[in-house]
Amino acid sequence: MLRLVTLFCLLLAVPVLGVLGSWLALDAQALGILRHQLDTVLPQYAWASLALSVSVALGVAVVGGATAAAVSLFEFPGRRFFEWGLLLPMAMPAYVAAYAYTDFLQFSGPLQTALRELTGAQKALWPDVRSLPGAVALFILCLYPYVYLLTRTALSERGVALMEAARMLGAGTLRRVREVALPLARPALAAGIALALMETLADYGVGAYFGLTTLTTGVYKAWLVLNDRTAAAQLASVLLFAVAMLLWLERRAQARLRFATSRSGALHAAEARPLPLRGAAAAGAMLLCALPILLGFVLPVLVLARLMWQEAAYGEFGLPLARFVQWGLASLKLSALAAVLAVALALVLAYLARVGQGGSLLLRASGRVVSLGYAVPGAVIAIGILLPLGWLEQHLPQLGITALMTGTITGLLYAYLVRFSGVALQSLEAGYARITPTVDETARMLGASRLRMFLELHAPLLARSAWAAALLVFVDVMKELPATLVLRPFNSDTLAVVAYQLARDERLGEAALPSLAIVAVGLIPVIMLSRAMRRA
Repeated sequence: MLRLVTLFCLLLAVPVLGVLGSWLALDAQALGILRHQLDTVLPQYAWASLALSVSVALGVAVVGGATAAAVSLFEFPGRRFFEWGLLLPMAMPAYVAAYAYTDFLQFSGPLQTALRELTGAQKALWPDVRSLPGAVALFILCLYPYVYLLTRTALSERGVALMEAARMLGAGTLRRVREVALPLARPALAAGIALALMETLADYGVGAYFGLTTLTTGVYKAWLVLNDRTAAAQLASVLLFAVAMLLWLERRAQARLRFATSRSGALHAAEARPLPLRGAAAAGAMLLCALPILLGFVLPVLVLARLMWQEAAYGEFGLPLARFVQWGLASLKLSALAAVLAVALALVLAYLARVGQGGSLLLRASGRVVSLGYAVPGAVIAIGILLPLGWLEQHLPQLGITALMTGTITGLLYAYLVRFSGVALQSLEAGYARITPTVDETARMLGASRLRMFLELHAPLLARSAWAAALLVFVDVMKELPATLVLRPFNSDTLAVVAYQLARDERLGEAALPSLAIVAVGLIPVIMLSRAMRRA
């Protein structure tokens, strides 16, 4: 059992190892390709990705940090709604928001049409949203909740109490925010920014739809357009290195965050109260919290609903509903299978760690790779799967592994497990952390076997954590685009792929229905998070 689990975890590490292993075969031809990329496209890809990342980092820090400080440290009308309402943009994938804003802001869209009617102008009155600044704005609106959630947690635990202590010492409001709240929130800000940047670098839908020359779009162009697997592997390696640096930063910030919030101060948060705001200050706080929700969730949903309503006038919402049902069922089937498999693997790994059988160096290392899979972009996973398969097809064609993994549900589920098993593992490890060791000790004293202890003690106590893990993986798979686009079986599309292909062909009205379906499913983890925050 232990060896089987270790082997399976090592298999999940193959895509990352496959990309890194491409550097071992750095012959003269590969060096020539690398020099050519350094002289031509790589600086452009790196610069676009860097500019995008820096701009998004600043944006999510300002929006997420400011909204978190507002709802954590101050009292104003609507605060209870904004506490969970600011999470709503998490349900909106950035590529879906890109489709909505393209229709809303383009020359023939409702905004510019209304402005031209009011002003009598004949030229475009709004810059093209399909640009790098447009992508930056979309990523900020969709990803700031990462910063908001972590920063709000950090400030809620100690921020109000320490702000009250500073007030009693005579510090003014601005000084309290500058010298107390900001230093306290710094680790949470860093962790949230790192998570947002990992999502930004992993994105393919927005970059491809807007025609951006980022590292992720470069990987797909090298593989699918130029048919150059060496160039694709080299670009994927650069992308993987950037994500690894962000992951290191996020883990370091999370460690500092746990340390910073582990000690209790002289005052408890339950005894302190947020500072009441009145008049213009209260109105400013309400506007600050309302704008991200309106621009990041409400407006895109309304635009997509309008497009769907317009298409409904032509019958079947612009799509054959039978085909839509087929795409929806395919998405549901893949998401459900991936969720079940990911939770099963996470249960085994978490249980082995609990009972002390996860102590082997190889299992710990492979389990660590599984837990970090969520940080690996879908583009890297796709290339990391196809590269070893190409090598096997060339040297060991009799195995038939390529036919099993390429363009099949098996290969797609494998990519999903690599990408999302870490989500399930983190949830179940958190569930095990709430089960005291005395439960296991009591079971051993009564002579219960490990299997009975798991089935009769651990499983009931982990039911909620397992259910939450399954839902998170389910939603993530429903929204996943890059790996699905490359590895999906022929003539078997998901809602995410269909929405992307229709939007790419400028059929935005037809893309509205699958896009709204993805958003509706994405609301599930938002509801879970909001309920958890209300119970906290």
